[in-house]
Amino acid sequence: MQFAGLMNATGIELYNETANASASTVIRRYSTSFGWASRLLPAAKREHIAHLYALVRLADELVDGPAESVGVDTRTRGILLDELEADTARALTLGFSTNLVVHAFALTAREHGIDMELCRPFFASMRRDLDDAALDAVALDEYIYGSAEVVGLMCLAVFEAGADREPEERERLHSGARRLGAAFQKVNFLRDFAEDHDQLGRTYFPGTATEFTDDAKAGIVRSIRADLRAADAAIPLLAEGCRPAVWAARTMFCELTDRIETTSTDVLLRTRVRVPTPVKASILARALAMRAARHERRPIVRGAL
Repeated sequence: MQFAGLMNATGIELYNETANASASTVIRRYSTSFGWASRLLPAAKREHIAHLYALVRLADELVDGPAESVGVDTRTRGILLDELEADTARALTLGFSTNLVVHAFALTAREHGIDMELCRPFFASMRRDLDDAALDAVALDEYIYGSAEVVGLMCLAVFEAGADREPEERERLHSGARRLGAAFQKVNFLRDFAEDHDQLGRTYFPGTATEFTDDAKAGIVRSIRADLRAADAAIPLLAEGCRPAVWAARTMFCELTDRIETTSTDVLLRTRVRVPTPVKASILARALAMRAARHERRPIVRGAL
């Protein structure tokens, strides 16, 4: 039992375990698709992924979640975000933070070689969300890199811990992690288009600020499918214990892409497309079967997207 372990720990061990419990609570309470998929990972890696997710979620909630809802103005949220970034950098150096989520992130980051080279672009993208200005193509690429692709690279660092790779394999995995993160982010943009545009005043895709057409949506969907195909080329290279979880997350977002593709822009402008829980459960059941049969080394990714 988790709480039994906490009761028996002392000193820094207790603090570390409390930080881990805090991060685990964040992913359990906030995430559905990603949280469900992460449960397919080996326990140690699942814990590290929760640490990464918790910091990302904390920053996101600071930018446009509870902080805004209680009346924290944009300028103050920017100051708080700067402080969170500074705390993260300090924790990576010291191995300690008074913020339990940051402390948990630092435990994982220090163990897996994740440094501020990946964290700075993330915080830069979060800071961009405090600016209402529309993004052009270059700014969109920078935003997606910082908000999603670096998170994919952080997860890859956890998945690849201790792996010995040839340069070509390492590059394919690196590219696949970035492209999968980019696909997830673009899907989220389309899924949340109504909320982002009407409630938050954000326009991520160039040319959609005043009009969102079916042709524009189709072009974005094509780019998502290209990203997913690139990611599919890397998934079979992952360690067997990690493949089912990554496949499950990828397949859930592919399912969401399918549903968005068949939904008119008029509907997307009014509602949030979701994958029904029974469909998610079916995908997870298939991933569980893959995990059980992984020693048979059967192909995991099948078919064109």
